[in-house]
Amino acid sequence: MKIGLGTYCFRWSIGHKDRVPEKPMTAMEILDFAIAEGCAVVQYADNLPLDKLSCEEIDALAKKARQNNVVLELGTQSFNASQVRVYLDIAKRIDAPILRIALDGEDAATSIEDLAAAFKPLLVIAREIGCKIAIENHFNYPSQQMVTLLEAVNDDHLGVCLDVANSICAKEWPEETIKLLAPFTINLHLKDYDIIPDFYGAGFTISGRPLGQGRTDIDFTLNALKAQPKDMSLIVEHWLPYEGTPGEIYQREIDWTRENLRVAREVTA
Repeated sequence: MKIGLGTYCFRWSIGHKDRVPEKPMTAMEILDFAIAEGCAVVQYADNLPLDKLSCEEIDALAKKARQNNVVLELGTQSFNASQVRVYLDIAKRIDAPILRIALDGEDAATSIEDLAAAFKPLLVIAREIGCKIAIENHFNYPSQQMVTLLEAVNDDHLGVCLDVANSICAKEWPEETIKLLAPFTINLHLKDYDIIPDFYGAGFTISGRPLGQGRTDIDFTLNALKAQPKDMSLIVEHWLPYEGTPGEIYQREIDWTRENLRVAREVTA
C-alpha cells in the first residue's frame, strides 16, 4: 500500500468550526510535512478545500508534489454533482487518482436510483482523466445502502473509501462495516479509537487514540483487504480530542500523525 496522510490529521491546526488558529496550517505546509515524513500520498479533504485556492496555488502544490514523488488525492463533503465536477477538474490538473466523497444523512434520504443516475455522467469524466471516485462510509450513511448504490452503478471507477471507525455512528461495529465494504474498497482511512466508560457508569465516550493504542483491529482490516489492489493508498487519520492549550494540541497532532505513519509502515511491511 502507498502510505500517506489526510488533512484531518491537522483538524485543529487548519481550523475547524469555532476552533481556528491565528495562522491556520496551509495546503503547502501540509505537503512540506508529508515530504519530510516520507509520505507517498497526501489526501486533501473537505477541511482544506483546494477549490478555495487559486489556480497558481494549485499548480505550485502539484509541481512540488511531482518533484518529490508524492501523489495528491482529493476529498469533498456530501454529494453535489456540480461540486464533484469542480473537483474532477482539479483532479485532472493535479493528476489525482482518487476523489473521495463522503455521503451524509441528507444523501441517505436520496433514492438509490437518483444517486446512481447522478453518478453515471460524472464517472464518464472520471474515467477520461484517470481518476476514481471513492465514497467514504460516513457517520450517517449505512454501509449496506452504500453497497446497494455501488451495485446499481456497477462501474469500476466508483468504489469505497473505507474508514474503519466512522460507521459506529451509523450503528455498525467496525468488523461489520469492513466485511461489507472491503470488496469495493479502493482507498483506506486508518485511525484508532477507544471506548471509555464514564467514571460514574453513566454511559461511555468514544475517543481517538494513536494508531495501535486503541480498539481498531488493524490485522483484521488488512486481511479483509488482501484481494484489493496492492497499490491502494492507506491514509492515516486520527480523532485527537481538543484538550489543552492550542500550542499543545497542534504539537500533539504532529506527534500522533508521526506515530500513526510509523505504525502503518510497520503493519504493512
